Amino acid sequence: MANSHVLVVGSSNTDMIVKMDRIPRPGETILGGEFLTAAGGKGANQAVAAARAGGRVTFIARVGKDMFGEQAIAGFASEGINVEHVIRDPASPTGVALIFVGRDGENSIAVASGANGKLSSADVLNARGAFAGASVLMMQLETPLETIQTAAELAAQAGLRVILNPAPAQPLPDCLLRHISILTPNETESEFFTGLKVDSTAAAGEAASKLIARHVQTVVITLGGRGAFVADSSTRQLVPGFNVEPVDTTAAGDTFNGALAVALAEGQQLVQAVRFANAAGAISVTRIGAQPSVPQREEIEQFLASH
Repeated sequence: MANSHVLVVGSSNTDMIVKMDRIPRPGETILGGEFLTAAGGKGANQAVAAARAGGRVTFIARVGKDMFGEQAIAGFASEGINVEHVIRDPASPTGVALIFVGRDGENSIAVASGANGKLSSADVLNARGAFAGASVLMMQLETPLETIQTAAELAAQAGLRVILNPAPAQPLPDCLLRHISILTPNETESEFFTGLKVDSTAAAGEAASKLIARHVQTVVITLGGRGAFVADSSTRQLVPGFNVEPVDTTAAGDTFNGALAVALAEGQQLVQAVRFANAAGAISVTRIGAQPSVPQREEIEQFLASH
């Protein structure tokens, strides 16, 4: 039987969201926005997405010894996520993200990393037992790069498939990329890494080829509503997305990645797994908030059956 145990190393934030008619320009103040808070952080979003998609999830992270940290851990536990390796940092607060969401569903985000910036290689090494029982390691770039490198090396030693969502984009050394099984940039991140504007399927193919040349085994470039472009040694294919009316795109990519990790851990073929992840991401953009927007497994399956 396939091992659906997904290990997530990454960030946890509390999102403070203001819904606006449009996102303010620099120096501009707009009144009348609706305010709400929601659980977020790319790592936490992906862990929750994986759990709701049917995976057995262990999360390695740091939160503060504050109200937001308590709420985050309680939330993870309620999702069935193993929180044994979610550390309460005595000196740094839980990460916070300030999010503007426009009427068209687009967003603008600023993050105060807090305890996320203190997640260390030692924290990962202390959790090495979790690697032995997992099938897939999922990571992002909201925690220190040294920590991500350590986790990737441990995963390689343990024979795990490693998925890296390279967001927010920053320069990545080849010694890290050699350990990455699947890199999942969006259009903006792909342009950052390759210098190529990803404005067509052909351009996505060119960008993917440049990334594979850096020894990444597989590249999946997410293209919003258009779907995702998949490239490896034998495949160059656009997996189409789904036509939905977006309300809030926050965490759509995280939802995609968490669902992708579970589908691959369950033994689905890559293109099939990407279609499953596309469906999860499509559902999420029809709802407000990060983790509140993440669908359950039944919802994903029903959506696929009706599309």
